[in-house]
Amino acid sequence: MTTTETLFLDDPYRTTATARVIGQTEEGGVILDRTIFYARGGGQPGDSGTLDWEGGRIPIATAVKGEAGAIVLIPSEPAALPPVGAEVEQRLDWDRRLGHMRIHTALHLLSVVIPLPVTGGAIAADKGRLDFHMPYAPEDKKVLEGQLNALVTRDLPVHIDWITEEELDAKPDLVKTLSVQPPRGAGQIRLVQIGEDKARVDLQPCGGTHVARTSEIGKLTVTKIENKGKQNRRVTIAFAS
Repeated sequence: MTTTETLFLDDPYRTTATARVIGQTEEGGVILDRTIFYARGGGQPGDSGTLDWEGGRIPIATAVKGEAGAIVLIPSEPAALPPVGAEVEQRLDWDRRLGHMRIHTALHLLSVVIPLPVTGGAIAADKGRLDFHMPYAPEDKKVLEGQLNALVTRDLPVHIDWITEEELDAKPDLVKTLSVQPPRGAGQIRLVQIGEDKARVDLQPCGGTHVARTSEIGKLTVTKIENKGKQNRRVTIAFAS
């Protein structure tokens, strides 16, 4: 099975792209030679949208990782698929993707405000949460919220960089998540950096999509802080209304 080129990693703001169908799965999924649809992983949902081709259109509910680097697009319901070899036009549900990007970057900032190991997380288009290895919950939710929004309003740039697996092994403190480890085997690890030089506030491995600057996140609110075990605290954030 041929690897799918991941256009979303090079340009997360791209909303349309042509591609060629290179496969179909027994479950009714479509595999393209390149895609703008992010495949579910790391707590971030797969993208949704539509596929158009000569004589047909199908709505895409999500995208998942397949075998050997393939990304499988899953239709919203069983339908006739574009044939192998057909050229298709991909269109992203942009509002949903942008929500994921804003929340994902916001969660990286939350891990700055709460500098403790992360045991889990989840992203939606309007909210997200991180679970922390934290014996005691923060005393004041509003203080935490203020610290988070202060980072947002600094309008920090968000950059992508790469290091080798050996370089990551030499800097294990870059990995904040205890539940999800960076994928290995390709030789290089993708890093997301927030801020530059002395103004850098965060640097960690991540394969997700992010906004270009923190100001694009918008104002946030800390909606809940919950106990999820003796040493585990869940912090949920959302866009302020």
